[in-house]
Amino acid sequence: MKKIFFLLLFPVLTVCCNIKQQQAEPLQTQESEVAEAVAMLIKGFLDADENILTSITSDDLVYGHSSGNVQNKSDFINEIISGKPLVYLSIELSDQTIIITGDIAVVRHIFMSQTKNVEGEPGNIKIGVMQIWKLDNGIWKLLARQAYKI
Repeated sequence: MKKIFFLLLFPVLTVCCNIKQQQAEPLQTQESEVAEAVAMLIKGFLDADENILTSITSDDLVYGHSSGNVQNKSDFINEIISGKPLVYLSIELSDQTIIITGDIAVVRHIFMSQTKNVEGEPGNIKIGVMQIWKLDNGIWKLLARQAYKI
């Protein structure tokens, strides 16, 4: 009786394990795609590249700074490409986590940057960041971002 039970149970467990593995692979792929989108956003910052920033952000972007200032897409992009008030010389992210639910991804990390202001004076930034990314026609786009002081 035990042999028959295990013989019947084995195919069920095999199918369940295969389904679980198939579900995990797309999630890992999506996490990689989101991480690549975050990296592209950082490249847009460093290069002050309007095309990158335009393509990687949602038209409905809400971009919150740790100071409490909130910008829309055009204000955010204009600030980065103008270099006012800051030019980003280097950016390092740490402790990044990505959680995906459907077509939404929540990304959290620590954002550290060396900058210079319009007078050329150096500065450093270290803040916490939470981002909301939305899958839009197969492309992950930044929908919202909020920074906080740490």
